[in-house]
Amino acid sequence: MKLGTLTVALGDLPFEEACSFLAQRGVQMVEIGCGGFPGKAHCDAEELLENEGKRQAFVDTLKKYNLEISALSSHGNMVHPDKAVAERFEKDFTNAILLAEKLNVPVVNTFSGCPGGSREDRTPNWVTCPWPDDFSEILEYQWNEVLVPYWKKKAAFAREHGVNKIALELHPGFCVYNTKTLLRLRREVGPEIGANFDPSHLIWQGMDPCVAIRELGREGAIYHFHAKDTKIDAVNTRVNGVLDTTHYGQELERSWIFRTVGYGHGEDYWRDIISQLRMVGYDYAISIEHEDGLMSGREGLEKAISFLKNVLIYEDRGAMYWA
Repeated sequence: MKLGTLTVALGDLPFEEACSFLAQRGVQMVEIGCGGFPGKAHCDAEELLENEGKRQAFVDTLKKYNLEISALSSHGNMVHPDKAVAERFEKDFTNAILLAEKLNVPVVNTFSGCPGGSREDRTPNWVTCPWPDDFSEILEYQWNEVLVPYWKKKAAFAREHGVNKIALELHPGFCVYNTKTLLRLRREVGPEIGANFDPSHLIWQGMDPCVAIRELGREGAIYHFHAKDTKIDAVNTRVNGVLDTTHYGQELERSWIFRTVGYGHGEDYWRDIISQLRMVGYDYAISIEHEDGLMSGREGLEKAISFLKNVLIYEDRGAMYWA
């Protein structure tokens, strides 16, 4: 495994300074936002596609600091019912695939997206229960008429451009948000679809990340991994449950908040996750995503890097001389 970081938390720094900051602290891989919600602070895919000189300078900077790209990230809602919104996300995602082809990056990260509840909708509609029957009908529309057709077409496009791993973050608010929905889309679309596995979104839903890793690992469906933690507020959860629309900045009022790894769960918890990844054959980036509102991006990254250095398994297994 290799220690990685999503560079968005250092978006206020020039790309070279961000690379220097991470390399000095032992980071080996970088996940780079190049459109959609992660933005383009360190990588404007369209610009790099059009300008070979800038693209080479980008590559040279990475080589200078001995950093590899684990994935290009263009998280967005390409099936948004507002066509103008969908087209903006689609353009960024397409450019991310094309740039991944140029840079020989094997993984592109994104979201599955969430359509509206009907052809007439202007906003996404995330369904969380099957009844009244309207909701089950919405799911039939979203999956059969929008989501699966879109991803069949996009997976074919990615495959044509040498990108065989589209890693979807299991994220509430989008149609793929848990183990079952990821595997459903993968089975209906093809092996290009896999997971950008982020435990933080699963923890508050009541899922066990290790069990989910085991289930996805059986199908070789984990393509990338986000190291991000979540802390459940037991009191607020007992009062209001976990479906919480309170703003992320109102930490005292929320049922749960995102935390830097180690601040939601301790080393034993994360050792179990890393060991389970090893058991299912995942041997790629452990990419830190900082979204902890209680500390700065720099401090959050430094603490996460220090924490994970003692948890990651870096070397190959080696021979079982004892068996």
